[in-house]
Amino acid sequence: MTASRAMQGSGKVRPGTRQKVVDAAQRLDYIPNLAAGTLATNASHLVAVILPNLSNSIFADTLQSISDSLRDSGYQLLVGYSDNSPQIEESLVRTFLSRRADAIVLTGHMHSEHTNALLKNADIPIVEMWSVSEEPLGACVGISNFDAAYSMTDYLCRKGHKSIAFIGGLLENNDRTQSRLHGYRAALKDHALPVDEQLIRDVPFEFEDGSLAMRELLAVGRKIDAVFAASDILALGALLECNRQELSVPGDIAVAGFDDERLASLIKPSLTTIGVPRSAIGSKVADIVLSTLRGEPVEERVFDMGFSLVERESA
Repeated sequence: MTASRAMQGSGKVRPGTRQKVVDAAQRLDYIPNLAAGTLATNASHLVAVILPNLSNSIFADTLQSISDSLRDSGYQLLVGYSDNSPQIEESLVRTFLSRRADAIVLTGHMHSEHTNALLKNADIPIVEMWSVSEEPLGACVGISNFDAAYSMTDYLCRKGHKSIAFIGGLLENNDRTQSRLHGYRAALKDHALPVDEQLIRDVPFEFEDGSLAMRELLAVGRKIDAVFAASDILALGALLECNRQELSVPGDIAVAGFDDERLASLIKPSLTTIGVPRSAIGSKVADIVLSTLRGEPVEERVFDMGFSLVERESA
């Protein structure tokens, strides 16, 4: 019993005794069977996080922040990615629930009907991140993607640009990209500028797709004086395509992005973009999970972490 309590970090064991147990376990390469403890206590000390993909570095800071915040409380992460597929997300939710995850964190608020039902009946903390919703499943932590995209488009309009193209991510099953497109359209309308569907592209979040989209836009035959990409990855691809075609940025065409990736401030010209508090989102997600697991009331359900417009050389 003493050895068990020492391995679990119980406060009922004197520090000297605990250290002796830990030293013995290390010498023996002993690994406790946590599955048995899970059945006894109905707590796995695992928090599941579902991301849309693992290739986009913008999620790394958020994931790191969640992990750092949970580790000191004895929780570890289970991570899966849905590839923006409601069916894959549903399968991951079923798997994580079967593994008795103590909480589940999802990206965005577009889920299948079955996923919504599973999560509502799970009786564990549920947090949706990276976007805000008026009716989250549990709590949501993120930014208003609509307001952020509106703000950047408004900024370009106030800079005197009249023909602003948009390169966004794929729209299907992605509330973030849909909201950014809506924000772009709304800002153009408020500035009495036409929304030209030929100047809108939705592509995967990859450098080469941003470059290809830029090439297509330049071939449309319209005079484009600015491009707003709903991701720095797409914006950097567009910027590189402008360089290949010997177009001056921002002299011939302004380029703006979204996310404030590390590379955005290093490239030449440096990228004007939307700054997203990625680490702060992760910390707040972890705070909500831990507070709920401790039985502490979380009075708010919607946490808008805000954004910043980072003005640099490209626009």
